[in-house]
Amino acid sequence: MNLHPKSARHFYQIYKPKRRGLTTFACPLANRSPPPANSALKRHTFNSINAVHKHKILPMNISNNKILITGGATGIGLGLTERFIQENNTVIICGRRESALKEVSDKFPSVITKVCNLSVAEEREALYQWVSGNHPDLNVLVNNAGIQHWMSVSDPNFYVRAQAEIAINIEAPIHLSSLFIQLDSLTTIMNVSSGLSFVPLIKAPVYSATKAFLHSFTLSLRQLLSSRNIEVIEIIPPALNTDLGGKGLHDYAPPVSDFIAAIFEQLKAGKTELTFGFSEAMTKSGPEALHQAFVRMNVPQA
Repeated sequence: MNLHPKSARHFYQIYKPKRRGLTTFACPLANRSPPPANSALKRHTFNSINAVHKHKILPMNISNNKILITGGATGIGLGLTERFIQENNTVIICGRRESALKEVSDKFPSVITKVCNLSVAEEREALYQWVSGNHPDLNVLVNNAGIQHWMSVSDPNFYVRAQAEIAINIEAPIHLSSLFIQLDSLTTIMNVSSGLSFVPLIKAPVYSATKAFLHSFTLSLRQLLSSRNIEVIEIIPPALNTDLGGKGLHDYAPPVSDFIAAIFEQLKAGKTELTFGFSEAMTKSGPEALHQAFVRMNVPQA
């Protein structure tokens, strides 16, 4: 997620993360009283809805897992790698750059690395075959890898760059999810979306759209896999101080470490949508607040 540095600093002050406590909202469907007994159709509808909400999946245990994190050598992926290691997990990371992977494994010798270009379908399939052959006990897939381009639809290379974002941000998590659910050991899929799923940044139009897609897909995937007792968790970061989109663009934003600390507290509480600061505010906003946020984020620059 990116904002123009000037407007972003102002916007972050508005939605600065709270340091104390978490706000929870009751599900209106879960608390609704049953319809009158003389209405068979209404009673059936209500019972069907309640059946969805009452289906229980054991929440993720944050320790003693074997976890694959795509793009786990930098940014949020590296933050997740470090924390999962601290929580006594076996962590596998993959990425395009062998040098970045080696830097992580030098620092954390227990980390298992695999070079993989996730934009290529054949390499995603090869990654799955390698994991199923060498790590058949893998039980957590983290679809974290993503790229962001600041661009305009009028740019000569717009479509080529858009294709690259779509391949990594959409095709890869869809494909990997469909592959890794074939593992009998899989219990959890974690998808990393963005606060821009809810309010797009026009400087990153395709990135914002891909994250909105991933948010929608994650909601569906959670329900589709509930009968198989596979938990689906969405990690929804705000802008963080990483190199996503380019060096220096996120210098105003909070550090990854603060975000990781916050979402692990939410994981321990059994939450399946993990938010922080701006993204927490956006997930709880109605249409008018979202529109106002969009206007503030996308003020034309002189």
